[in-house]
Amino acid sequence: MTKEVRVRYAPSPTGFLHIGGARTALFNYLYAKHHNGKFIVRIEDTDIERNVEGGEASQLDNLKWLGIEYDESIDIGGPYAPYRQMERLDIYKEHAEKLLEQGAAYKCFCSSEKLEASREEQKARGVAAPTYDGTCRHLSAEEVAAKEAAGEPYTIRMRVPENVTYDFEDLVRGQVTFESKDIGDWVIVKANGIPTYNYAVVLDDHFMEISHVFRGEEHLSNTPKQMMIFDAFGWEYPRFGHMTLIINENRKKLSKRDESIIQFVTQYKDLGYLPEAMFNFFALLGWSPEGEEEIFSKEEFIKMFDEKRLSKSPSMFDKQKLTWMNNQYIKKLSLEEVVALSLPHLQKAGLLPEELTAEQHAWATDLIGLYHDQMSFGSEIVELSSLFFKDHIEYDEEAKAVLAGEQVPEVMAAFKTQLEELEEFTPDAVKAAIKAVQKATGHKGKNLFMPIRVVTTGETHGPELPNAICLIGKEKAIVRVDKFAQ
Repeated sequence: MTKEVRVRYAPSPTGFLHIGGARTALFNYLYAKHHNGKFIVRIEDTDIERNVEGGEASQLDNLKWLGIEYDESIDIGGPYAPYRQMERLDIYKEHAEKLLEQGAAYKCFCSSEKLEASREEQKARGVAAPTYDGTCRHLSAEEVAAKEAAGEPYTIRMRVPENVTYDFEDLVRGQVTFESKDIGDWVIVKANGIPTYNYAVVLDDHFMEISHVFRGEEHLSNTPKQMMIFDAFGWEYPRFGHMTLIINENRKKLSKRDESIIQFVTQYKDLGYLPEAMFNFFALLGWSPEGEEEIFSKEEFIKMFDEKRLSKSPSMFDKQKLTWMNNQYIKKLSLEEVVALSLPHLQKAGLLPEELTAEQHAWATDLIGLYHDQMSFGSEIVELSSLFFKDHIEYDEEAKAVLAGEQVPEVMAAFKTQLEELEEFTPDAVKAAIKAVQKATGHKGKNLFMPIRVVTTGETHGPELPNAICLIGKEKAIVRVDKFAQ
């Protein structure tokens, strides 16, 4: 590649970092790093009415958390600053004037009411995609001057060339073609002087020397409009690549109103997902490596990333795969790291105090250690370990079936005796106590272990029984046995 690869992720701060935006950023990042290029984050904040407080910070902070490091942006600067669109208004204004001077654009004085009436009239005639009717396209210079002198507000519209075919080789989809006759004259500058997306993005991409644009499929129809601006100034196009939609498990397009899927990166962070696992999962959301392996490091992804392996089919957001993948990463953590990940969730839930004594911390460490290999994300520890914090146990139908066994009263009476006689309360001591119950009663296997598990923990399945009983504690275990006997 002779030209330096420069790609960009250009979010709008109208919301927080969404899984779709994270994937777009990630693929741009991988492409840039694979080719020893630059990855730029540019903030497109011209939709001032919809910008939300914290939106900008969410984009940048969560990209950093995911390990998607950028080379240029609003916080670290760069040779093509400013990287925030509202700080580039002079550039857009200057070039809009040039388009007006050369006749590639014109001033439109149509009111919103007039435009709406035109749209409704076209719909009534069966036009599926109404376009601007061209009312102001042929105004004379004198008519324009008179309207301006009268103080009439105006937008600036692009004069769409007639009978032009816009075609390009999409890096993902292959050959794509649009006809200019299907595109009405569109607004490049709004009445308030702020540029529209399709106009500003071209100037930014040109002046920041963006070489490749990877973005979501929903931007595909914007491409011919942007090509018009490039053409009007005689500039070279970047290479475009449009990534497929992300769909849910019902194969429906992922909507921000879809509550079946957690949609924002910060929510996964707050739940105790690992950034490395999220990076890995997003990288496989519409891209596939060679072979069957699915777990890779960031360095491995950078080395093997090939845009030719970007999927042409919609990418399903598989929640089970994400939790499986995060579990694979959690298993590789040290116990100390798993404690740091999950302990705050027990504290937030009010199950443990904010300030722990050394004894409490040791107990919590042992507790979390029971679920190290099982845990799929940090906050899951609250549900997994709930049996250790209950004062009252409700038996479900499966547990009741276990306790209906005729041997259960004898087993539990013997187990209570063994518990009361224990001087040391360790997993080994509890294990020996259970063995003694077997010897005293003659019951073994499920007939022995299941009643003890259900009475002490309230569950029919769970972590290693002696360890669990030890963490419950001697007094609490005896209380639970007594309650069962009553």
